[in-house]
This record gives sequence, C-alpha cells and structure tokens, in this order.
Amino acid sequence: MPTTTEQLSTRHLLGIKDLTEHDIQLILDTAANFKDVLNRPIKKVPSLRDITIANVFFENSTRTRLSFELAEKRLSADIVNFAASSSSVSKGETLIDTVNNILAMKVDMIVMRHPYAGAGVFLSKHVDAQIVNAGDGAHEHPTQALLDSFSIREKYGDVAGRKVAIIGDILHSRVALSNILCLQKQGAEVMVCGPTTLIPKYITSLGVKVEHDLMKALNWCDVANMLRIQLERQDIAYFPSLREYSMLYGLNKEILDSLDKEITIMHPGPINRGVEITSDVADSQHSIILDQVENGVAVRMAVLYLLAGKRG
Repeated sequence: MPTTTEQLSTRHLLGIKDLTEHDIQLILDTAANFKDVLNRPIKKVPSLRDITIANVFFENSTRTRLSFELAEKRLSADIVNFAASSSSVSKGETLIDTVNNILAMKVDMIVMRHPYAGAGVFLSKHVDAQIVNAGDGAHEHPTQALLDSFSIREKYGDVAGRKVAIIGDILHSRVALSNILCLQKQGAEVMVCGPTTLIPKYITSLGVKVEHDLMKALNWCDVANMLRIQLERQDIAYFPSLREYSMLYGLNKEILDSLDKEITIMHPGPINRGVEITSDVADSQHSIILDQVENGVAVRMAVLYLLAGKRG
C-alpha cells in the first residue's frame, strides 16, 4: 500500500491540462503500488474508509463506471451510485440541484460523466466536494489517458521518447485530447491519423503530427491507439460508409504482419470489431487492450487516494 507523503498540485481531476508532469508521474508511481495490491489474495486496503464517493453518470457507461466502482471498493470507500436516466434529471432538475441534493447526504467526492464539455469545471466552482472527471462530452477523459500512459510505461519502461499514433475519430474523441496532453507532458511524440473530416482543424496547434495514410502512421509509431467511430456523437455523415472507413483505416492482421517492425496495439473500448480493428488483431500478442482494463482500476485507485490527501 502506498505511503507517499507527496501530494498532487490540484484538488480535483478535471483534465490532464491541469496536471503537471510531476502529478502524472506521482499518479503512475502510486498506481504501480496499487497494482501490486490488486495481485494479492486480499485486494482491499482501508485508505478511504471514512470517505463517501458518489458516482454521478449523466451518460451511459459500462467499463469506466465499473472500474471506478471497483477502485472505490478496493479502497474501502462508501459508494453512492447515481444514473441520470432513472433520476429527477429526466424530470428537468438542473445539474447543480442534482449534485447539491447528493452533497446534502454528506458526500466527499464526486466522480462525474457528463455529455457537455466543461461540466466538471462548472461544478467544481459551485460545490465543495472534490470532482473527478470521468469524461465530459468530446472534451477530456483524464483517467483513460493516465491508464493508457501507465500501460505504455509498463510495456516499454518509459513513455518519454515513444512514438504514439492515435488513429480514428479524433474530432469526437475525449480520449484523444487527454492522451495528446498526457503523452506530450511525459516527452512522447504524438501523431493523429484519420480521414480529413474527422481531424479537428486546430489539432496542429497542439504540436502533433497529422497523417491521413494509415500505413505511414503505423510505420512511424511504436504504439497505435485505435479509436472507435463515435456514431452517437455524429450529427452529419463524415464519411460515405463504415465499410469504406474500415477499408481505409481499419487495422487487420495482414496489415500488422506487413510492417517492418512490431508495434503495440491499444484501444480505449468499446471495440467495434471489424470496423477500426479486427478480432485477430484485438486478440493478438501485439494487443495490450486487456492490460489497459486491468490497469484502469489501479490508476483510478491512485487518483482517488491522492485526491483524498488534498481534502479540506
């Protein structure tokens, strides 16, 4: 169990942009300790025994919500689960009213996913509880970026100097922005790859390379992070069909085997098998997708544990 006296520079985890490189390394180092805990016969530690955490999800989520919930239980926190679809939000209640009602029940920390960018920042200015952003619209998803960095560090020993290609629907992805910021702060090189219509116009201002040819991107990178096409966020047609997208940007075993070197395949999930990635790639030895899922619990334990040290 971690015994660090070091602290994060922030009270909340609203986005990677608010973290220093020291914060990121502290979270990853703490996560490594918690991963050791998770591999013991008794996986529970009493670190957050007196803390109550509300999981407030205004959007559907399976993996992220389960991962946070498991992390909280492993730390012995008390948990309140809240799903917007079955709440007063569907009756017109505002975000602040909803959260204030939860806070009236003496909650210390709120893990929130929301469809609108900046919802966590807005909330942090209006309530006393600490906020952990579990994804806000197409803006940021900080814990996903942290677990991705942890997985790369575990595979290669260090993130610095690695070449990471983020491939797919960059425009609608909160994972892409958080990953770009997180990787760059640790000294990695980042490239984005996808159809012109799915690459934001401002992206070069972040200091990333832009590529529209999948083979060039794969030959450049050490790690390929394959993003899914987010049809639920697309209000117009950004490409002719999923079949055409898959032909140009889908990764299959044939392409992987044709490369001059071995690369590592990542995916934040859920996977659309046969679209951005085929089953034989997702389940191959090149893939660390299930490692990402496992590491997610340790990283979220680290975030909650370190934030709890900043209470008050």
